[in-house]
Amino acid sequence: MSILRRGRSLSVIGFLLAGGVGIISSTQTWLTVTRADAGEAILVPGAAAMPLLAPLSLAVLALGAALSIVGPVLRYIFAVLALAGGAALAWWTTEIISTVPVSAVAPTVVETTGLAGSNALSEVISAITPSVWPTLALIGWILLVIASVFVLVSARRWKSGGKRFRTDVTAHEANDGPVDAIDSWDDLSRGADPTR
Repeated sequence: MSILRRGRSLSVIGFLLAGGVGIISSTQTWLTVTRADAGEAILVPGAAAMPLLAPLSLAVLALGAALSIVGPVLRYIFAVLALAGGAALAWWTTEIISTVPVSAVAPTVVETTGLAGSNALSEVISAITPSVWPTLALIGWILLVIASVFVLVSARRWKSGGKRFRTDVTAHEANDGPVDAIDSWDDLSRGADPTR
């Protein structure tokens, strides 16, 4: 397998992994809010911490699935979209992991406690602890950025399977002539390979 073909396969896998991890992590606990009133801890899923996580991850999955069957122009467009989305998601996820902004947990805390307003939230929240899922999502976005850059660099040199097949058939007919259906069936019934 050539380096280009291997890189193409890894790029598609990178898109699919990033999208899959994003979709799965959107339903998992990203942040755990410890309450100052000693109440039960509040679990914040990825979709609540980052509202665009699930739809963007689904879009990345769709781009990865379509990447091998589209022409070079669409590959460039898909790669640019994935690069922009992956960079933005990586930035937002890094913020959640490093600083854990209150805005990431506010909707869930308000829904759970019924309190609203920054002062009320700061009185309820004692600590916010990120789980392993944001880190896994961040790794997925980094893979997506790398895969997108590879697609941008090499999209024009990708060969589609359909074009290779047509080239092989054309070369075969040029060398051996078209295959006659009746003779081929007779040859096939005798166990011969009709294409030779």
